[in-house]
Amino acid sequence: MKQFLTIALVAITATAFSQSSNWQTLFDGKTLNGWKQMTGSAPYAVENGQIVGTTVPGSPNSFLVSEQRFTGDFVLELESMMTDTTTNSGVQFKSNFDPKANNGKGRIYGYQFDFDPTSRKWSGGIYDEGRREWLYPASYNPKGQLFFSPDVYHKIRIECIGNTVKTWLDGVAVSYVVDTLTANEGILALQVHSIGKPEHAGVKVYWRNIRIQTKGIQPKAFPKGIYVANLQPNFLTPYEKQNGWKLLFDGKTTNGWVGAHKNIFPEKGWEVKDGILKVLPSTGGESTNGGDIVTKDQYSAFELSFNFMLTKGANSGLKYFVTLNEQSSGSAIGLEYQLLDDTLHPDAKLGRDGNRTLASLYDLIKAQKTTRFIRQPGNWNTARIVVYPNNHVEHYLNGIKVLEYDRGSQAFRDLVAISKYKVWPNFGEAAKGHILLQDHGNEVWFKSIKIREMK
Repeated sequence: MKQFLTIALVAITATAFSQSSNWQTLFDGKTLNGWKQMTGSAPYAVENGQIVGTTVPGSPNSFLVSEQRFTGDFVLELESMMTDTTTNSGVQFKSNFDPKANNGKGRIYGYQFDFDPTSRKWSGGIYDEGRREWLYPASYNPKGQLFFSPDVYHKIRIECIGNTVKTWLDGVAVSYVVDTLTANEGILALQVHSIGKPEHAGVKVYWRNIRIQTKGIQPKAFPKGIYVANLQPNFLTPYEKQNGWKLLFDGKTTNGWVGAHKNIFPEKGWEVKDGILKVLPSTGGESTNGGDIVTKDQYSAFELSFNFMLTKGANSGLKYFVTLNEQSSGSAIGLEYQLLDDTLHPDAKLGRDGNRTLASLYDLIKAQKTTRFIRQPGNWNTARIVVYPNNHVEHYLNGIKVLEYDRGSQAFRDLVAISKYKVWPNFGEAAKGHILLQDHGNEVWFKSIKIREMK
């Protein structure tokens, strides 16, 4: 009788905890009840309380989809494991199915928590499957880049609250996205990725302890200082403000900017419309229309992020550590994050070893980038420049680090000595300087220009 009462009390306590915590279990540990396969032919089975998916040759991405759709905010937690490093996998959330895509075979599209067991370490990054691709490569957050070790279960947490998505891997914060396309309703799905080589068949992906919370959500605190991929134009979240971010362009005015070597903003050549700051095209050359514009304030150590869209054949740039002391017949002088249509503009083939191409430190260091992570003219790109207090500098393009260097180092000075900048003493070594947007005679669009000063 005593044993029966103990069992009953345990059962009642467990039920009460389940109800109070508002967690719903999505996998019973025995069957695939509540799940169905959509797209792909990779098999899914239940083994020893785990869902197991196995890679097969000749199949597109396969998805095991929860039959239950979820509306509004939720927290999703689960554990997953992979047996190999030759492929990746992931979990879809707030996703949907387009039956007409892929020649009528259908396609799952939407957010994916990525499993990346390679040395790249992008696990926990957010990929927009079937749509915009990477929204948050884990390289945005080096402290969150954990190795997704094979044959080990990893803990996953995904928070979707409003238009914000945050992820954790093994308790470590990884991604933070504020989006404009967040679906209010969607499906969850477990992915087995397609494989490019027959010898990669047979890789297994495991999932267990899948649960979701839709009521009584208590958001988990996010550590300070993590970069936010904020896709809401010209907007800062409270988290960003608390971490010192400030908008350099408010989407409505040119407050905070003046023409280079001027006290006012140019009367022509620039336009603010629909939340976008545009340098307008002209028949002239460098700085012959409205001219360059610079921030009124100067900066030393900082993290700067901005979105830009090139028109076909366009040339422009964002310069930093601009002192306005140097005299030049064209654009004001400073370290330049090159903005260029590498395909159509002739400057891409000038300079030395490609050091005038997109995202390069203009005329000094070539950006090491791959075509996949370049969004061609007519599409928005995200640029990021980080200048640390020790004068180490990094350039990023769409989340990918493309170059780094140390201002004032001998290696830096050697590069300056063989560049167009050799005529200016101590080029690029000022303690502080303005941020500059260049008028190079071509139409280029800017938005979401924001900066965080470092100490």
